[in-house]
This record gives sequence, C-alpha cells and structure tokens, in this order.
Amino acid sequence: MSSPETVVPVAPGADFLTEIHEQPSALRALLEHEGSYARVASTMRTRGATTIRMVGHGSSDNAASYGVYAFGLLPRWTALRDSITLTAYYDAGLDMTGSTVIALSQSGRTPDVIDYVMRARAAGAFTVALTNDIGSDLAGAAEDVLPLAAGPERSVAASKTYLNQIAALGLLAASAAGEGRRFGAGIRATAELLESAIPVLEEQVRPVALSFASVGRMFVVGRGIGFATARETALKLLETCRVAAEPLTATALAHGPVAALDSLFPVWTIASDDATLPAVVEAAERVRAAGATLVATGDAAEKLSGAAYTLPVPKPPVPLLSPLLSVVPGQLFASALARARGLDPDHPVGLSKVTLAR
Repeated sequence: MSSPETVVPVAPGADFLTEIHEQPSALRALLEHEGSYARVASTMRTRGATTIRMVGHGSSDNAASYGVYAFGLLPRWTALRDSITLTAYYDAGLDMTGSTVIALSQSGRTPDVIDYVMRARAAGAFTVALTNDIGSDLAGAAEDVLPLAAGPERSVAASKTYLNQIAALGLLAASAAGEGRRFGAGIRATAELLESAIPVLEEQVRPVALSFASVGRMFVVGRGIGFATARETALKLLETCRVAAEPLTATALAHGPVAALDSLFPVWTIASDDATLPAVVEAAERVRAAGATLVATGDAAEKLSGAAYTLPVPKPPVPLLSPLLSVVPGQLFASALARARGLDPDHPVGLSKVTLAR
C-alpha cells in the first residue's frame, strides 16, 4: 500500500520546493501504469524495434542520457539520444525501420518534437510518447503513449516530471528485459527511501547554499548513469540560480576543463557505487589537487575523500535506480541557492513552462 502523502510546510508560491517533496508520491502514481509499460515493451519486442531513439529538450533530454544506460544494461539494446535537427529540420530521410522512438515531453506540446515523431513514424519507427498529458498533440502524433503520471507541475524548473521520466525509462527497459516486476518493486522501495531522505537533505543543503551564494560558475561531474544527474543538476543551477554550471563526465574533466579550476571554482560531484566509481574518485583527486572546493554527493559520496561538503543519499535496492536519489541534493541545493541569491526559483527570468517556438 502507498504511504500517505507527506504534508510539507513551505513558503507560499514555493512550487519548485513543494514539487521536490511530491516526488515519492509521483513515483507511486507512475507504478499504477506498470501494465501499460509491459504492453509497450511487448510491442517493441514483437516488432523487432530494438534500436531506441530518444528525443526531448532540457530535463527530458537529460533523462534520455539515463535511458541510454537503462536499455543498454537491461535488454542489451542499442539506445541513443537522437538528433531532432537531422529529421525535423534537415529532413535527412533516415530509414527508421527496426527503431522505437521515445519522445519525452512533460507537456506534449513542443513543436519540433511532434514534427520529429510524425516524420519518424512515416519512416518506419514504432513511436511512443512519454508525457504527462496523454491527450496532448504529441500523444496524438505517436503510435502509442505512456503516461508519466507525475501530476501538475507548476514550477518552470522540472523536478517530479524528470524523476518520473527516469523511472519510466528504467521501467520500460526492464519490462523489455522481462524484469519489469522486479524493477517496479525497486522503484516502490526507492520512493520510500526518498521520502525519508528529502527532509534530511533539505536541512543539509542550506549551509552549503549560503556559503556558495556568491559563486557564479561550477562544474558538475558524473559518469555512466550518474551523468544524467550531472546534466540535470547543472541545468537546475543555470535556470534557477544563474550559475554558469557545466556538466562533465569524470573522464572529460581531465581533458582540458581541469585547467580552469582554482579555489573559487567549486565542483559538484556525483559518486555512484558501481563500475564508474574509480573514474569519479580519480576526478575528485584532480579537483582537490587544483585547489577547488569539492562537493561530494551520491550513494558513494563517502568514497570521495577530502570533500568540503558531503551530501550522501541512500543506496537503492537496484543500482540502476540510483539517479532517482542522486538528483535530489542538486534539486534542493538549486532551490536554496536561488533564494540565497535573492532569486525566485519558481519563475526564472525569460523562461516559461512550455516552449512553443521552433
């Protein structure tokens, strides 16, 4: 049985923070549709549509970074973040027979994503809309639709829809591998861990945010399934805090960017307890050697010695679910940092919830 939704006291209009706290409930709502994910996975197998092409913008594109690993590690299918531009703008005429297109969009209203799906469907792809609005134009353009079931998201900065996209891609990949029930149980258990962790993390990030209130630039480092977290954390810092945050893989840091580091250039690092951990540990050592401030997060945060701040998250029951937990310190940090800088994280200047222009 689902736990009752936690009531969290927050300031009026604090939509971003409220929606971060709603994420465990959103994950449980997604699991009410496990049968739909199993059905679509069965269609993918039956049609031999085992090359996965994912498209989206912003947080949706960040979630697709995770999808590459979910499909590669579970059913062992090739998955990629496909180019919208090649199809929707250059009209490259690619043969998409044998492909499943997964179009990720909170609103289901982004014009070039809809255009891409229509063209991909005509080119032979099995097209699936993964959206919060199953009555949207995107859902109508696709051959099938999967609900995100995250509920209304009022804040411009995405939180619970991003988390549900991660869970949805993992659940679909697991269903394709015949492991949907086990993975669904893992999501349910992770939602429980998340519910307990969020209030603790919220308290822990406040002093970190205050100490970083004057910071204008930051690297965010992750590797493998943690790179989606790095990309999403950097985006949150860019859009809510006006911090020039750049996501990097742990290996890419050594290929040039490390030269930019100094004592005024902090690095936010996501450490997952998996095969990528040695690369992240090495990157953290480079950060410290350059004299930069290191923030260690993730379920293996304690493995990064010498960090100025450590924000650990619980270990999930299934390692591939760690991004559901590792992104939360970054979300909460962005919310707290924006307020420390006198900004409104709910309504970033120049941004709207739905981008309609092509």
